[in-house]
Amino acid sequence: MMTTSPLLRDATAADLPRVEALLVENKLPLDGVREALECFVVAEHDGAIVGVAGTERCGVGQYALLRSVAVADAWKGKGLGRALVSRVIADAESRGAKALYLLTTTAEHYFPSFGFRQTERAKVPADVQSTVEFASACPASAVVMVREIGA
Repeated sequence: MMTTSPLLRDATAADLPRVEALLVENKLPLDGVREALECFVVAEHDGAIVGVAGTERCGVGQYALLRSVAVADAWKGKGLGRALVSRVIADAESRGAKALYLLTTTAEHYFPSFGFRQTERAKVPADVQSTVEFASACPASAVVMVREIGA
């Protein structure tokens, strides 16, 4: 039984191998993770990375892409994903992003509780469309969602 909650903290370069391993376990793409790691948050428990979520700044920072939300199996259903997503939304807002976009093939029913709504690919700003995740890492069938920040 787990007696303490994981610590949420900014990711560091030293976390990259463990972040990538967790993303692979959750069948999420690794493309662009290294480059965006400075905007990632990890959940650490007893020295293990048990959760991750990140944003990728797009263009001059007006927009961001929510990406790489993953939780270790033992921590699923305990609110850790919600805590991670809430933290990266707050981080994007503090950096001045006007809107946060995401792509999902499995969680389109999860993200509306954070204020995300479905949108059309054609309405996504070019800065977001040019990210590796948007352009090639996620399938064209992925649902695109947006959350305006500070509106």
